[in-house]
Parts: sequence; C-alpha cells; structure tokens
Amino acid sequence: MLESIPPLLLQFIMTTAFSFIVGLEFHSYLRINQYQYDFGSTRTFVLVSILGFLLYQLNTEGLFFAIGMGILGAMLGIYYWRRAAKKHFSLLEIILTLLVFLIGPVTIHFPSWFLVLFVVLLVLMLGEKPLIHQFSESLASNEIVTLGKFLILSGVILPLLPDKQLSAELPVTYYKVWLAVLVVSGFSYLSYLAQTYFFKARGLLITGILGGLYSSTATSVVISRRAQHMANERSSVSSALIMATAMMYLRLLVIIFFLNTALGKQLFIPFAIFILLSCLAVMSLLRLNNCIAAKPPADASRHPLELSTAILFALMFVFFAFITQYIISHFGNQGLNFLSIAVGFTDIDPFILSLLSGKFSVPENAIVSAIIIASGSNNLLKAIYAALLSRNRSVMDAVIWLLCLFVFSIFYAFYLV
Repeated sequence: MLESIPPLLLQFIMTTAFSFIVGLEFHSYLRINQYQYDFGSTRTFVLVSILGFLLYQLNTEGLFFAIGMGILGAMLGIYYWRRAAKKHFSLLEIILTLLVFLIGPVTIHFPSWFLVLFVVLLVLMLGEKPLIHQFSESLASNEIVTLGKFLILSGVILPLLPDKQLSAELPVTYYKVWLAVLVVSGFSYLSYLAQTYFFKARGLLITGILGGLYSSTATSVVISRRAQHMANERSSVSSALIMATAMMYLRLLVIIFFLNTALGKQLFIPFAIFILLSCLAVMSLLRLNNCIAAKPPADASRHPLELSTAILFALMFVFFAFITQYIISHFGNQGLNFLSIAVGFTDIDPFILSLLSGKFSVPENAIVSAIIIASGSNNLLKAIYAALLSRNRSVMDAVIWLLCLFVFSIFYAFYLV
C-alpha cells in the first residue's frame, strides 16, 4: 500500500505528522512549566515545517530554502530581542523552530530511521526537562574534564602512535600498548559511572557486581574490610565476594574477545563455566539464608581515567611484555606457567593484555593456559585478603569458593588445555 502512495505525498505527510508531534510536545511543555503562550504552539510548528518542505521542493539546489531560513532566522531574532527586553533570555523556542524547519529536507534526503531519531530527540529534549536538570545537577564538575581526557587519549594519542614493535626484546607495538590502556580504562570507566550515578543506593551484592567489573581485587579488599563489622551477614558478604570474581571473568572475556577473537573462543568455555558456577553458588547462598541485601561499603572507587594511572598501566604492560619474552626464551612454556602463578599476586590485566597483544614464540594453548592460571592465582590472592582482612567467618563461603576456583584453574590449565 505504501508503494502505491506517491513519494512526494508520503514525504509531505511525514513532514506534517512529525512536526505536529513536536508541536504537541511543545504545547505540553509550556503548560507543565506554566510558561506564557506568546510564541505559538502546535499549528505554528506544522506551518513552519510545511514552509521548509515547499521551499526545498521549489528549488532542489537549496537556494529558496536558504533564503527562507534566513528570513525566518531574522524574524526569530526580532522575537528574541523583544523577549530579552522583558528579561526572557531562553533560546529554546528559536532553536526548536529552526530544527522543525529542517524536518522537510531531512524527510527527503535522510533514511527514515534518522528522521524518527531526529524527531524523537526533539521530543525527549522537551519532555525530559526535569530528568536532564537532575542529571546536570548530580554530575560532578570534573566529569566533563575526565571525558575530555578520554577523548584525547582515544581520539588524538591513539591514531598518532605507530603500529611498530617497541624493540626486539619487546614483542608489542606502541599502538597495541595504548589500545590495551584504553580498553581497560574504558571498561573500568563505565563501571565507575554506573556505581557513581546509577546505583548510589546499592546493596552489597550490586557493589560486588559493579566493583568486579571495575577491579575484583580492589572490591574484594573493600568488602573484606567492611566484613569485620558484618559477622552475622555471612551470606551477603560471601555472595558479594563471589560475584566480584564472576564479573572479573566476564570483564576479561569481553576484553579478550575485543583484542583477540581466536583466543576468546578458546577461553569462552572455561570462563563461562566459572561465571555460571559462581552465579549458582551465589543463588544457593542467598536462597538458603533468605538474604536479600546488606549495607554496601562506603568506600568510593578511585577514578579510572587519571592520566597517571594510564601511564602506570602502560609501563606495567611493557614490563610484563619484557618479562614474558625473557621467561619464554629461557624457560619455555613451563616458565610461562610459573610466571602466571606469580603474576596472579599482582595486577593481572597488564600481563594478560601483553599476552594478547604481543607476538611470543609459544602456541596459542600455552597463552590460554597462562591466562587461566593467572586469573586462578588472583583468586588465591583474594581468598587470602578476605581471610586476613575480615577476621571473622562471614567470608568463609567465599574463601572456600575462591580456593576451589584456584585449584580448578590449575587443573584445567595443566591437564585440559
């Protein structure tokens, strides 16, 4: 049926219909906010969109349309000048009118999905004013600066770096070192934003989930310290610790797939098993003890996009690449396995990313084993932290589970890979 309608008629109907929707939302906006109706409402926007549509059709080169926009802009400028004399300085009506004037050409030249997106965005900008103001008020003053830093790190520095190996002893390139920094920092940044702005009143389990996406080791330390005062909340504490580790595996799996799909496919099964079993363990703990949530730790997460942090991560990345190359060249696969166990007691991200980005003279299954061993060894470290820092039995279930993951990781890496 749509094919039987002339394209010109269909474009005209879409232009008037979408401008009518914007006009209705603007009318509602004025009524809800108790503003004066001195500008116009629904009919004004429909007529403006029809004017833009006809001017563009009369001259497809855009000359008439440009003249019309200039005249409309001058009229709106006079309107704004008269309102400014009455201490009304809002540009919303003017900008919205000019955008509605563009609906006709957008309908003609752009895909339908972009037209719908364009109109929906205009409607949301009008209808979600309280939410936008609330978000603006809650946004920390340094977050925009932080976003600017990330854009510089990703959009300026990364393209300028050559994809050339650092040296013969360091089988990684400048580009891949910085790409690894951006991947880990970006993933941690999303978790930081979720914790800071979307889950402020979070329970302990949510803290474990979001913190695990950020840093499972740091989150385990924070929860274990708080567990000193939560001796009677064994299920809540252990569940949060286990979920932090499960999210570590999820985070690593996403990063590995992003940097090396082939290795990601090999690690999918063991990591998926670890995640699934951890989630089942948490569900069992919560169900057996009828536990819902506990008070979360109050420690704030350190911002993941500090420039000093990024530089330190890059240096650790290069350091682990050098150590890995040295161990492989002198001790082979067995040396890499023992190095992986030792690395688990540090930050495993630089080591794992150096394995993914470097060109080492070992088979893929050796790299898979090293990643599994390092993540398992890190679980042993978290179990030790939990036992030492909590000083009570609230973390006992989590400690047992982390030790089981460590043993299973070693067994899987040495005998099943």
